[in-house]
Amino acid sequence: MVLQQETIVACATPAGESAIAMLRLSGPLCPKIVCSAFDRTSVPTARTAVYSAYHDTEGCLLDHVIYTYYAPGRSYTGSAMLEISCHGNTYIARKLLEDLIARGCRIATPGEFTRNAFLNGKLDLSQAEAVMDIVRARSDRALQAAQRQLSGALGNAVAQFSEQLIQIVAEVEAYIDFPEEDLPTENTEGPVAKIKNLLSELTKLEQTQAYSTLLHEGISTVILGAPNVGKSSLLNTLTGEDRAIVSAQPGTTRDFIAERIQIGPYWLRIIDTAGLRTEASGIERLGIEKTFEKIHEADCFLLVLDSTTAPPELPEDIKGHLQAGKVLVIENKIDLPESRCQATFLPDCTHCRLSLLTGEGVSELRTHITHLAETDTAVPTEDTLIVNARHAAALRKTCKALQEALAKLMVSEYSELVASDLHEAMEALGEIVGKIENETMLDRLFGRFCIGK
Repeated sequence: MVLQQETIVACATPAGESAIAMLRLSGPLCPKIVCSAFDRTSVPTARTAVYSAYHDTEGCLLDHVIYTYYAPGRSYTGSAMLEISCHGNTYIARKLLEDLIARGCRIATPGEFTRNAFLNGKLDLSQAEAVMDIVRARSDRALQAAQRQLSGALGNAVAQFSEQLIQIVAEVEAYIDFPEEDLPTENTEGPVAKIKNLLSELTKLEQTQAYSTLLHEGISTVILGAPNVGKSSLLNTLTGEDRAIVSAQPGTTRDFIAERIQIGPYWLRIIDTAGLRTEASGIERLGIEKTFEKIHEADCFLLVLDSTTAPPELPEDIKGHLQAGKVLVIENKIDLPESRCQATFLPDCTHCRLSLLTGEGVSELRTHITHLAETDTAVPTEDTLIVNARHAAALRKTCKALQEALAKLMVSEYSELVASDLHEAMEALGEIVGKIENETMLDRLFGRFCIGK
């Protein structure tokens, strides 16, 4: 365990008026502060909420608060901790913070509490990252993935992979460490099969990074269609506010508008684009060019049609992206008497008929969009392990080292060279859970956290 020399403090709740504000402390001064600020002769029972008056160093009453003391080794950080809940007045919270600094605390840096928890062995690095993922989760699936990682699922998987790798290393190194012992003739078939199996499992895990992007940044969903079919109205309906200008004049949307929304368990990045038409010019033409850019980046599409007119002739460059399972065709304006079913247009894609003016069919629209997200992105269930970009990079390094070891085994290279590659694979795999000595990497990782976490 790393001995924390300084006592850090931070307001763990956002600035602004609220019912309660919380200040968190971690470090060796916590027992002394409990006794002096709350007029006690000894620390209270650990993990017990206590109501008390808080007096500053001059003996002045600052607030009546509820505080909880955590003993060393039984706290989030591993060091002694104190959490103080005061009235949610920013002035009171600031006065308490100033007093705690006067008592010897210093302001915590972003992520310092969780960093200390990692350094003290309370969390592995993958669990520490999951803390921030939970704070930032904006959908059910993102939250489930973060909670699974915080529970240690990824760390457990890495431990199992490491155990497999250790067995392979032991098998290879036996012939290095005991060359004169009565060992059977060296047989590379066993290690080869085990390395191939491990490579397969690690590659599958590395590929789940794509799901991480979808869960945390949102499924990129582009709204397409000709001018005046209701694209901007669709965006406003989905967001529940007048986010885009709605006008009967063609070319009103000159640039794309992006909003993040939750539909069902999914987090979607909805992008409203300029209407597609060949006679556009000037700024509108630039907007249409932006539309083409977003089409190439999109995960799925909401293609809006005016059900009172013939379906549009789509550019060939767009048709290649509109595959079944990636597109929901929305037939708008069914409230008008001249509305006709457009089922023959992109017949392999799901169609949804509605009126964005009257709201008819809008509830079914959300169901269709949820199904589209499930079908197109194949976002896994809450039981699936999902890695982030850092984990994926470590897994790629691991796989590269294993592939080099495998290549040497296949041509009967010296066991020493094979073992060197296997040890490199073990080091790369260990980076996922934090078996590293890179201080700069830790600074960068925990610097993304909130102050107070």
